[in-house]
Amino acid sequence: MSSADPVLFESHSHTPLCKHADGLPTEYAAVAESRGLLGMHVTCHNPMPNGFSSGVRMAESEFDQYVDLVAQATDDWKGRVEVRLGLEADYFEGHEAYLEKQLAGADFHFVLGSVHPQIGEFRERYWQDDLVEVQRIYFNLLAKSAETGLFDSLAHPDLIKNFTTDAWDPDSILDVIRPALDRIAKTGVAMELNTSGVNKRISEMNPFPDMLAEMKSRDIPVTLGADAHTPERVGDGYETAMRLLQSVGYTHVNFFLGRKRQSVEIKTALASMIPVDEPAAIER
Repeated sequence: MSSADPVLFESHSHTPLCKHADGLPTEYAAVAESRGLLGMHVTCHNPMPNGFSSGVRMAESEFDQYVDLVAQATDDWKGRVEVRLGLEADYFEGHEAYLEKQLAGADFHFVLGSVHPQIGEFRERYWQDDLVEVQRIYFNLLAKSAETGLFDSLAHPDLIKNFTTDAWDPDSILDVIRPALDRIAKTGVAMELNTSGVNKRISEMNPFPDMLAEMKSRDIPVTLGADAHTPERVGDGYETAMRLLQSVGYTHVNFFLGRKRQSVEIKTALASMIPVDEPAAIER
């Protein structure tokens, strides 16, 4: 058991409203408490207009229900776990004004920006036979998402590798990634180290270590997220993730409150975590 005070947030978790997650925010909060976390952001997939990838996100008509669901958990866990309203919002060219209005519609503490190459809309607009070019498009979009100023951190920022595995070459893709990171660094937007990557096709956290080192060389702040779609995955892999951050030179990890970045020394955060006895279940 940890004897240090809780200092860290789970910054990426979901609800059943996205149609591919289980468990209510209050159940996630219980796991956050058991892991020694100060708080958690609920960051379910944002509504999008006109049926945009509607099978993997809440409907526009459910937005108020989502806000109320998080507010109820916030009240229920007051004084024990800080449950805060967040959102994982898709960046898709042409929807910037829609998203800006949406983000003004509630008092979010944290907004994750995501480019999801697996959704039909991305496939229809950007996909081609040349998978290296698809990778170039993805990292350009990631940089463009940062340049909008709409997001606090960029989620799972090398997600494309799991959908272009036959063409994924970590060494050569760095020539594409470096200019994108240069652009992101200029914006001040953070980037996520997403621990759920170990359960994906390429079994490593997102982003891969060499990309993480490139982020550090540009002093890009990092947030941690387990991308929990089930309660038991809250805080999953956090200790490993923080040691990975240390290995490339990071000394601090971050979370957001009121959309303002809070920085915590990794040594302090590691000391505050309560270890789990068994590994968490793999995401379906």
